[in-house]
Amino acid sequence: MRHDGAMTDDRAAQTAPVLLHVEGGVATVTLNRPEAMNSLDLATKDLLVPTIRQVADDPAVRVVAITGSGRAFCVGQDLKEHIAGLMAGDEGLGVTVVKHYNPIAEMLATMNKPVIAALNGVAAGAGASIAMAADFRIMVEGGGMNLAFAGIALSCDTGSSFWLPRLVGVAKAKELLLLPRTLSAQECLDLGLVTSVVPADAFAGEVATLAGKLAAGPTLAYGAMRQAIAFSAAHSLTESLAFESDLMNSTGQTADHRVAVDAFLAKQKPVFEGR
Repeated sequence: MRHDGAMTDDRAAQTAPVLLHVEGGVATVTLNRPEAMNSLDLATKDLLVPTIRQVADDPAVRVVAITGSGRAFCVGQDLKEHIAGLMAGDEGLGVTVVKHYNPIAEMLATMNKPVIAALNGVAAGAGASIAMAADFRIMVEGGGMNLAFAGIALSCDTGSSFWLPRLVGVAKAKELLLLPRTLSAQECLDLGLVTSVVPADAFAGEVATLAGKLAAGPTLAYGAMRQAIAFSAAHSLTESLAFESDLMNSTGQTADHRVAVDAFLAKQKPVFEGR
């Protein structure tokens, strides 16, 4: 089934800047401004925040895939709109960072279910940051990534200062931020910025296969693992061990754990329900 917010006209829904399709436990969030390479204008950001919140909170959604329409994944902030705002004396970018980019980054990274970034083309600026918030990044051959902030004399946002050094190391993160360039799909793979690079004709199938596998998995255990990894990044070993203990207790009480135990004893494959 498809959820398109409050929109009831199908044609209008398909032209919305963010589309949502939910089927088989997989929520696909599509940035839908192909004519602007899915740059993030106000209308897109205003819809993207509640859309991500909706899929994060929906217990029927067991994995989230975020992708773009057309030839780009997302090239970040819509600079045409930003320049017009500067000329009109609008509020600075700090307002949209707090209202839009920060919630987007945090929800993608902390929702209690796995997230896939299906990179159908270039990911730049905040688009690259959004991709880095995911657990898996599948990039199409011919795609790329650019930490483009310095090129327009801006700092980095949407969590890139947090995820980038964790993915590539501090020195390389500084290089990619201070001397931005478009990294090819192969270089993204070599650096560990993406999980895999897939030919265009196999891209949709690869994303669907991974999403289906994750949707059939122990969702709450996946969420706990995400929490544990995030927690350990800013806490000591002793604190991280204690947090792991708490999460082990909570996941040990889930229905999926009981299913797994019963299946083990019966020498069968468990069928998880995400609860």
